Amino acid sequence: MAQNKAAAAVQSVFKTPELKSKILFTLLCLLVYRIGAHITAPGVDVLALTDFFNQQSKQSGGGLLGLYDLFTGGQLSRATVFALGIMPYISASIFLQIAGAVIPQVEKMQKDEEGRKKINQWTRYATVGLAAVQAWGFALFTESLPSAITTPGFGFKLQMAFFLTVGAIFVMWLGEQITERGLGNGASLIIFFSIVERIWPGVGTTFQFVSTGAIGSFSLLVLAVVMVAVVAGVVAITMAARRILIQIPQRTMARGRMREAARSFIPLRINTAGVMPIVFAQSIIVVPGAFAQFSHNTTAQRISELFAPGTVWYLIASAALILFFTYFYTSIIFNPIDLAENLKKQGGFIPGVKPGAKTAEYIDQVVTRITLPGALFLTGIALLPVIISRAVNVQFQFGGTSLLIVVGVALDTLAQVQQHLLLRKYDGFMKKGKLKIRGRQQPGPAGF
Repeated sequence: MAQNKAAAAVQSVFKTPELKSKILFTLLCLLVYRIGAHITAPGVDVLALTDFFNQQSKQSGGGLLGLYDLFTGGQLSRATVFALGIMPYISASIFLQIAGAVIPQVEKMQKDEEGRKKINQWTRYATVGLAAVQAWGFALFTESLPSAITTPGFGFKLQMAFFLTVGAIFVMWLGEQITERGLGNGASLIIFFSIVERIWPGVGTTFQFVSTGAIGSFSLLVLAVVMVAVVAGVVAITMAARRILIQIPQRTMARGRMREAARSFIPLRINTAGVMPIVFAQSIIVVPGAFAQFSHNTTAQRISELFAPGTVWYLIASAALILFFTYFYTSIIFNPIDLAENLKKQGGFIPGVKPGAKTAEYIDQVVTRITLPGALFLTGIALLPVIISRAVNVQFQFGGTSLLIVVGVALDTLAQVQQHLLLRKYDGFMKKGKLKIRGRQQPGPAGF
């Protein structure tokens, strides 16, 4: 019975011409992206570069390069023409979003349609600049590795920087095309498919550990149960929200009198910050190791060993950074004052709370309280792979960062499909468990 309903839902998708064309266009763009992901930039020994990344992953959990390589689907370690992926565009979007929180002129532009267009153009320019800097840095990095470059020199660096910069610009354009003409957020879907591509090799590595005896059968069973529980928890936290009751008075058309206020809700998400606190925390926690690697300073190497992945200080520092950045990023992307002003303009109010400043204070208090469980959950998700790796004494690749991205993007895309189907009176994919809480108060960069 359930299979028949699922088949009917899939058929209804392809019976909708507009939705069908959006899905096919999105798949075509992603196919182009995956083809480019297998074209290696000239002049690089891929085996030497891959060996270095594998050694770094074993010694320091991958570090900043490993995190970047995760978002690009392993393209950075293979030095493909799309090695930078969509990350320069994501970084530029985050930078301008933070600028909107501290610069009043940029904040004012974000509220105006023409201003948003100009900010989008600035984001593109910033993406080109960041891509050029990152491409040149990657060229210097690959040239510093022994036997990784066939013909080192200025010509190689210029060539590598050109290919990677152009590749990043093309990926940015591809993501914008998916957002405008396809289904879902283009940048998020590009990262989504880059991460999903690495799931099957990770599963194969796990079974290889079982065959060699590194992981026992009972440990594998416990690991599977933990993975299912984590996925369920991520889905629950991603959709969880604190609903604040609001009332909006309505006028009757006949006599112009006020009738009973319409009741609605403001959904405040528990995990408003998304995956960004983990990204920020991991970017900072790897700084001691990176500094020690390039400086060869004895004190820096001791500090790096102190904060190496798996140590107690690493866990404490990571937890503190994630908690801090959860509150920090939430304060940037969520503005209770704007929400209270918009509610006041509509004539709405929260029962028992005065409109205006009191409403903003009340909403801010609620957000502050519900952010704590979200921050604790993010901390547990981020540190889970490290804890499991110490428990089974095997490098574990089931990362919480990638899981949060995959679940979030999948739910957002599914919600868009659901909306298209409901507009045409089709039954969606979910009848009982509909995605009710899907609106974000102020969406983060690339749907994060």
